[in-house]
Order: sequence, then C-alpha cells, then structure tokens
Amino acid sequence: MRQILAIIRKDVLLRFASPSEWLFFILLPILFTFVLGMGNYGSDGKVTLLVVNEAKNEISARMIEALKDAPGVRPEVVSRAEAEERFLARKASFWLYLPPDLTAERLMNGEQVRLLLYQQPNNLRALAVQRAVQAAVGGESLPFEAAHEAVALAEQYGIFAAEAERLQYFNEALQLARALWLQTPDRLEVSRPSSAPVYDPRAQASAGQLITWVFIPLFGISALLAYERNTGTLSRVMVTPTPWAVFLVATIGGQVLMALVQMGLLVGFGVLGLKLSWARDPLVLVLLLLTSALAAGAIGVFMGTWVRNEAQANNLSILMGMVMALLGGCWYPLEFFPAPVKTVVHVLPTTWALEGMVNYLTRGSTLRDLFPQLAVLTGFAVIFFALGFWRLKREA
Repeated sequence: MRQILAIIRKDVLLRFASPSEWLFFILLPILFTFVLGMGNYGSDGKVTLLVVNEAKNEISARMIEALKDAPGVRPEVVSRAEAEERFLARKASFWLYLPPDLTAERLMNGEQVRLLLYQQPNNLRALAVQRAVQAAVGGESLPFEAAHEAVALAEQYGIFAAEAERLQYFNEALQLARALWLQTPDRLEVSRPSSAPVYDPRAQASAGQLITWVFIPLFGISALLAYERNTGTLSRVMVTPTPWAVFLVATIGGQVLMALVQMGLLVGFGVLGLKLSWARDPLVLVLLLLTSALAAGAIGVFMGTWVRNEAQANNLSILMGMVMALLGGCWYPLEFFPAPVKTVVHVLPTTWALEGMVNYLTRGSTLRDLFPQLAVLTGFAVIFFALGFWRLKREA
C-alpha cells in the first residue's frame, strides 16, 4: 500500500508541477460550464426574451403575462433602442417587437398585425422561444379571430341595428372565446410519457463539460505509459521489488483519483453555482462518476499500448477527447443530431456517460433507471483494461 501511495504522490506532484495545470483542472471547466449553462439564462434556467412593447394596451399586456407563464422563457420589457443594442452586442439572444398597430380595432376587423421575433443564429433555445411566443400570441389573437367570425356570421342575418349593438356583440363573443380558450374540454386527456425529453441548459452544460475536461486527462494515461515504456521504466520495474501490477494499479489509480477529485469540484460548482440537484442521490452520483472515470481511464491504457511516444499520445488524447465529447452530445444536445447519428454514437462512452448524468439531473432517474448506462460504462472499463493490460504484459 505504501508503494501505491508513493507512486500516486509522485504522479500528483508531477502533474501539478506547473501552476498552469490548475487552468485546465478547474478554471477553464468552470468557465465553459458557466458560459454554456448560464450565458443567456438566469438561475432558473430560463432564457431572457427582451420585449419591446410599443402597443402599450391591454392586448400587449396580456401577451406579456402569457409569456411569463410560458416554460423556459423570462420576458423583460425594454425600449427598442436597448433591445437593439443588447442584441447587436450579443448580450441578448432574442427580442420580440409588439408594434403600435397591435390594437383591438384592427383585430376586431380581422386585419393582420405583424409581430417580429429577432433571434441570434444557431441558438439552441430558438424553438422553445418560438413556441412560447406562438402560444402567447395565439392566446390573444385566436379569441379575436373567433369573435370576428361570430360578428361576420351575425351580420349576414342583419341583426345589428346600430354600431353599438355590433360592438357589444363582439365584446361578448370575445369574452366567451377567451373563456373557452383557457378551458380544457373534459373529454381531452393529455398523457405525457415518463421518458419525454427534458432540456435544461444548466444540466447539459454541467454534465457535458465535466465529461469533456475529465476524459481528456484520463485518455492522457496513454502519454504516461508511452513515457514509461520509452524511458525503460516499465522494464526496470519488472526486476525491482515493486511488482509490475502494483506499479500499473498505482499509476492508473492515481489518474482516476485525480479525475474523481476534479469531478467533485465541478459537481460542487453545479450545486452551488447552477443550483443543480447533483447531490440528490449520493450513491447513484458516485457510481456515475466512478464508472465514467474508469471507462475513460481504460481507454487511455489501451491507447498507451499503441502510441509510439509521449507527444503522439498527448495529441491523440486531446483529439479523441474532443471528438468523443462532440459526438457524444457534450457540447450540443443529441436531439439536434440526425436519427442515424444518434444511434451510431452509442458506441462511445461519452454518450452513455452524458445520458446517465443528464437523466439523473433532469428526470430524477434512480439506480434502477440508470442501470443500462452504468452497465455499459463498466463494460467499457473491463474490456479496455483487459486489452490494455494484456498488451502491456506482452510488451514487457
């Protein structure tokens, strides 16, 4: 045990010999997590929608209230100049323009009023914001359309003797249409599957960046093994009192231990900074983090048996880590990928790790629910550790 602890201490001192290592160990992961998870969102995970209300009437006020009740959207009423300034500076991703001609008179006469929704390109929340705006607009415009049709039908029978009667009939039809719009028919039952997609940018960013920044150093075990092999350390270890297996367990275990510490720090930021429920079930959390780290470490060991030198291993670790993170959904949700791609990327451990962590955070998945992800990650670890140890023993 003393030999293992000594080797782990040596590896920790070597890794953090340069102060710049802290930049990649904790500072950059937290920065990227914050930017991706909170850049356009508040602590409640809602995207800010700037609203320019130049109509300033009951209709526009009702639309803004409807937006406040929409999931994932937080309306903020500002002037047009401020909305344009923040949008051009990319400090806001969306803004909605309610024009002055958004009046009851125009809607009563069946005239169309054009509302403008501006959005930054390639924004992941664009669809959610569009649906929220459509629901808010529909909740106010559709009753007007229904009331207008009711008045038009009544006019065909000539029941209005004066304009006042027509206006009163319209207002009564409008109130009835609004009431019916807010009601759900008893015969309609909405059923939602338990596995329905739930998107939380904070959870996506926290889990995705954790995997990205932890997997790359664990793939870097290949560089350690390449260095030890090229300098002859592995060969010399074979003839020392330190068993070969002890050396490997200490070398690999030290890297996995540092990865778990890094994961713990990023989880802590997720709890305190992003208000995520990482600590909801400590047992499940530990199993998720441990199996993910072991899977990445095993791949690093296997890679170390193929690379020729330390520089090659470092470059390959970064490349493999970034590619696996991107394809595994760590940077963009898998829902944005084509269906065939979403199936193929399940050959990657990053996909299973991300699915497990996101489901744990957003759906409250239990140990039983996450068994497939945990089993697959454990399988990655067992298979690649076995192959890596076999090749290392053969080379030694």
